Amino acid sequence: MGKFVIKATKTGIKFDLKANNGEVIATSEVYTSEAACRKGIESVRTNALSAIEDQTVEPIEVQKHPKYEVYVDKVGEFRFRLKARNGEIIAVSEGYKQKPSCLNGIDSVKRNAPEAEVVKIED
Repeated sequence: MGKFVIKATKTGIKFDLKANNGEVIATSEVYTSEAACRKGIESVRTNALSAIEDQTVEPIEVQKHPKYEVYVDKVGEFRFRLKARNGEIIAVSEGYKQKPSCLNGIDSVKRNAPEAEVVKIED
């Protein structure tokens, strides 16, 4: 089972969702408080099983929020972002060279996030 790892940054606090093997599946924005960060984790849990909107193919089949958006970044890598019901981005992926790897990342969030434990790393 995966885990959410909460850690402080220079500008606030964020979480990473990690798979069993320790690889980071998704990362949050930087929050101003631990409470806000934990709310972000709960939002990812709540929205983890959302539909996928693939923005790399035409025509784009637009999905309602909450949803995953799959897109190509400025350097040509595939990425996903998970958006909550209100349209806010609650988690983002790393860049993937291949689209199937990006889709596997989404599948990993769907499998891991709902039951993932929350761990806080102290400095």
